[in-house]
Amino acid sequence: MRLKALLILIILSQLGFAQDCNYTFLGELKDFHNNTPIVGATVYMQNLDKYTTSDVDGKFKIEKLCLGELTLVISHVGCETKTVTYNIDSDTYKQIAIEHHIEELNEVTIAGNSKLQNTSIQQSISKNELAQYSDKSLGDALNSISGVTSLNTGNTIVKPMIHGLHSSRLLIVNNNVRLFDQEWGDEHAPNIDINSGGRIDVVKGANTLRYGSDAIGGLILIRPENYAAKDSLFGSTSLSFNTNGLGGNVNTELVKTFKSGFYAKAQASYKAFGDFEAADYNLSNTGVKSINTSARFGYKSFEKGFDAYYSFVDNTIGILSASHIGNVNDLVRAINEGTPQVINDFSYEINNPKQEITHHLGKVEAYKRFQGFGKLTLQYDFQINRRKEFDLRRGDREDIPVIDLRLFTTSLQPNLRIDALDKLTINTGFLLRYQQNDAISGTGVSPLIPDFYKYDAGVYATGNYDLNHNTEISAGFRYDFSRIEAEKQYRVTDWDDTYNYDELFPEFNSGVIENSRYLTYPEFTFHNVSASLGLTKQFENDIQLLVNYGLASRMPNPSELFSDGLHHSAARIEIGKLTMQKEVANKFVASIERNNDDFGFSVSPYYKYINNFVQLIPIGTTTTIRGAFPVWEYNQVDARIFGVDIDINKKISNQFSYNGSLSLLRGDNVSEDTPLIHMPATNFSNAITYNNKKLNQLSIGIKQHTVLQQKRYPDYNFFTFDPVLQDDVYVDISSTPAAYTLFSFNSSASFKVFNKSALNVSFNVENLFNVSYRNYLNRLRYFADDLGRNFNIKLKLNY
Repeated sequence: MRLKALLILIILSQLGFAQDCNYTFLGELKDFHNNTPIVGATVYMQNLDKYTTSDVDGKFKIEKLCLGELTLVISHVGCETKTVTYNIDSDTYKQIAIEHHIEELNEVTIAGNSKLQNTSIQQSISKNELAQYSDKSLGDALNSISGVTSLNTGNTIVKPMIHGLHSSRLLIVNNNVRLFDQEWGDEHAPNIDINSGGRIDVVKGANTLRYGSDAIGGLILIRPENYAAKDSLFGSTSLSFNTNGLGGNVNTELVKTFKSGFYAKAQASYKAFGDFEAADYNLSNTGVKSINTSARFGYKSFEKGFDAYYSFVDNTIGILSASHIGNVNDLVRAINEGTPQVINDFSYEINNPKQEITHHLGKVEAYKRFQGFGKLTLQYDFQINRRKEFDLRRGDREDIPVIDLRLFTTSLQPNLRIDALDKLTINTGFLLRYQQNDAISGTGVSPLIPDFYKYDAGVYATGNYDLNHNTEISAGFRYDFSRIEAEKQYRVTDWDDTYNYDELFPEFNSGVIENSRYLTYPEFTFHNVSASLGLTKQFENDIQLLVNYGLASRMPNPSELFSDGLHHSAARIEIGKLTMQKEVANKFVASIERNNDDFGFSVSPYYKYINNFVQLIPIGTTTTIRGAFPVWEYNQVDARIFGVDIDINKKISNQFSYNGSLSLLRGDNVSEDTPLIHMPATNFSNAITYNNKKLNQLSIGIKQHTVLQQKRYPDYNFFTFDPVLQDDVYVDISSTPAAYTLFSFNSSASFKVFNKSALNVSFNVENLFNVSYRNYLNRLRYFADDLGRNFNIKLKLNY
């Protein structure tokens, strides 16, 4: 009896089991973007250890499935592998979307070679190349790119220039946040720690509309690193030491990634230098101290993710003591004598004059992809910039800055990428931004720029279309609305007589007079329209042609509108004008390129015509209680800038390679038929490098860089009265320094230490032959030579 019962139970269980294994799963694979079928994909049934493939309609069938879970791993060439799990309790149909766009796949890998747009005329500095500039500034790193120079104040304040344009005409974007840090000043360097970035892209063409309408010069994009979705912990620590300035930099970073897609990064660096040296003497009070930290946390998958980022920069920068003139006669003596009037022994102490700047930047960004449509991104960011400039003052006023500015910026930026069509991709979005500038009271002097509020709103749309497999075009349009509201005091005589503002802007005057000054409330509204058009065409032998046209508009910055007084760190009176109009530029850039390791080149001519170009030029002197100072005034002219950038790379043998570059530029003041002020001179470089991968990745190179004398410059020289001589003296502030050639040596090698760690060691020599020279684009060239020889050692441990 027991045996019969057991047999019945076994038979029933077998019948039930057979009944539960008759389910069918029908799957249909479609491209996430445009819902086209994915043909020939491999489908692995993980819990059954079986394979199948999708047919011409993207469908596949799995039969005789049992009750329970079914896990599928789907892979296809050019697609991101996707794993899905379904509960099988009946016949089941599922449509499965997978990613099939290679350019989108680059966003979740470490490839990192994608351009901003395929039609962009763009050059990049990789993470490994940035490591060679770990103890230098953003401007120093960018000087290695053809067509990019810098406007310097000594060697520690370095403002990038693209094709002769800088400050408000360049868009600097850090981790997808446009940088605002009182960039209007010639001696205000970008507050960015290049050690926190993953790569820097320089866009010389017109593909910048997503970030702003006013990129008359171009775009500098500091990109974060992308991390693979795997369980890992890694990082690096680097040290550097320099003989010139007897200082260096330490930087460390640690990254944690998870297979789930989460990641986190922490980074910090500290830089300290004492007085730097020219070839023949000490450059007193030129030290620098910098503390930088950044943190990043986020989650990344193909369909959704977020990224939170924060950075803090704290810079203290000494200004060459000899450059701090008491009046214009000090400037005359400095020019005529040729050596600094102040040369002290080496010191790490940073005295007045100096700058102290702190900059906070925070960002939260999130995205979501929608099947058959596109990707929506939403970003909120904020920045707080505090700038203090200290003058030589007596007694208890020594620690009180003469300029104390606090700038708060916050913005909201949604962006929608529509990529459901095979050949057309559209990016569209809008911007809302608010700025508040506070000229902190208690400095004892009138603020150079006043309190103001600024409101920005913009909308844009760009599109890329593939004409065929080797030709692509892009186009874009952007509109920006800006309103600025200020509170400023003007001397009654200036308002009524000098500038005639009583007739031009009577609505700004409150009628209140304090200490012979009107209290005014200037308000301006600007409407800016920008556009771009680009084309790229691929030819045989790795050759491609890129052509860009751009229309860019820029409203005057606060300095150009409101400056009114002594800019102490610049040692000059600066005068802005309320009559300033917006700049409008037409930009044409082309490039013929061959991207090939054996032999590559790029030839990039460009032409820019700028209506109402704003320039700051010297117009004479004025007398204050401290003496006579040069007066620099903003005015507007029509300008033309054109030139060509040439780059060449050649593999001479398996171990030797050559790199060369040449930049030619001409800037014209069309309105007055004179050259533009502060345009870069012709410069070229040549470098030979030896590489031996088998010998600890050994690399040895030597580089020559030549800057010719700028012989096209405007004559703004003037006479001023010298009370000591009781006679007028000639002030030659326009003549340019002689040409110079610098050589540098660089070497590096990599050594394995521990199990999974590598130690990179580099030894470099800058200004190898200790040449005495002065750079036309260094604002302190009147007072001292540029840097002499420097020996540099860098150690970087990757772990």
